[in-house]
Amino acid sequence: MTDLRQKIIQSSLLLFEEYGFHGVTVNQIVKDVGTSKGGFYHHFTSKDELLFVIHDTFITYVLKKATIATETYKSPTEKLQTIIKDFVKVFDLYKPHISVFYQENIYLKPDYEMLIKKKRDQFKRIINEAVYEGRERGEFRSDLPVEITTMAILGMVNWTYKWYQQSGSKTIEEIGDIFVDLILRAVLKTETIASSNYEKILLK
Repeated sequence: MTDLRQKIIQSSLLLFEEYGFHGVTVNQIVKDVGTSKGGFYHHFTSKDELLFVIHDTFITYVLKKATIATETYKSPTEKLQTIIKDFVKVFDLYKPHISVFYQENIYLKPDYEMLIKKKRDQFKRIINEAVYEGRERGEFRSDLPVEITTMAILGMVNWTYKWYQQSGSKTIEEIGDIFVDLILRAVLKTETIASSNYEKILLK
């Protein structure tokens, strides 16, 4: 990613957060960056594409990480643990992107919205498959409702954007470990949690 492209994204993040998507013009962005309209349109076809790129950046990150976890680990427990940790990290790495996403996503053009939805659905499907596999292989509780469990995990972690502060008392890694502990205690078989193996799982 070129320096100018990155500067445009960073500037627009701050401006969109403060004034809203429709409260910001391309002129304001280029003035803030110190470039020309030509510089802007060299990297983005429109302000709408810029909003899409902001959304797509962090969604692509979590999807890529979840895919790697799925391909790396055979155990559904390890898959889910890794997916959750990487999912939580995104709220630190891309906090401004996510704030703009929740604030301005209603303004995404239909074609862009469809692309974002496709990736979000892929991510949800990966978690769903990990939960289903864990139940079928006997690592997770046999009575787990897969779809509801998946939605509960997504809801729990997604809400992080509402309260997480980089200056808070817990690091993002510590928060990730807490989420993993909470979720694994909910999905793993009781005998697994009671065993000494549970601490080894958390330390991986």
